[in-house]
Amino acid sequence: MRTVGVDLAASPKHTAVAVIEWSGDAARVVELAMPADDARIADLVVGADRIGVDAPFGWPDDFVDFVVAHHRGGLEAGRRLDEIESRRPLAYRLTDRVVVANGWGRPLSVSADQIAHVAFRAAGLITDLGVADRVNGWAVEAYPAAALKKWDLPSRGYKGIGNRAQLARLTEALATAAPWLELGAHREQMIVDDNAFDAVITALIARAAELSRTHLPDSSDRAVTSREGWIHVPDCALSELV
Repeated sequence: MRTVGVDLAASPKHTAVAVIEWSGDAARVVELAMPADDARIADLVVGADRIGVDAPFGWPDDFVDFVVAHHRGGLEAGRRLDEIESRRPLAYRLTDRVVVANGWGRPLSVSADQIAHVAFRAAGLITDLGVADRVNGWAVEAYPAAALKKWDLPSRGYKGIGNRAQLARLTEALATAAPWLELGAHREQMIVDDNAFDAVITALIARAAELSRTHLPDSSDRAVTSREGWIHVPDCALSELV
């Protein structure tokens, strides 16, 4: 089996792609590419059983309706948008709220934070890759912070040049927690670049999704999540991926 993790950024320069091959009770990172434009990503996912993409797959339904209504001059009065609670449904998707409610993390708002630029790129990428199912398709939406928390690994404080020491410790902690995962020469890249590290975590999330070991939405929420996207959070330990 082969899984691919894409830590998608607005710019190819900061986009990393990890490819993991699985065999029996072992796994090996066979490629860790950065930078990566959409054409490079398309090449690396050929033959993959499952892909994880660290990027939102859609926007909140309420936000889409709000923008369309405003654009067409049909926004109703009295929405009290001076109140944060009135704006919250515009900023956060159902899956974001589920992640927060379960204590798995706090995803950025796809409509109100800079991650919107990543979402623009993600929309084009998953369309180019032919991914029609935004809930549980060939490519799944990943959120490394939630997976790290579920796997009892530090999920914050390792991003950026100023946190290289913490990133190095986190990479070693991953290697200790998953001795069956061969990082090889890619370990050095993970130690110095959090995008590379997140790409590997995203490929592990793709493995969990392929094993049907991630949380999925209730059937009553399927229609909404088919438009907004769904974050796959593992419901298994790291050791259960092999």
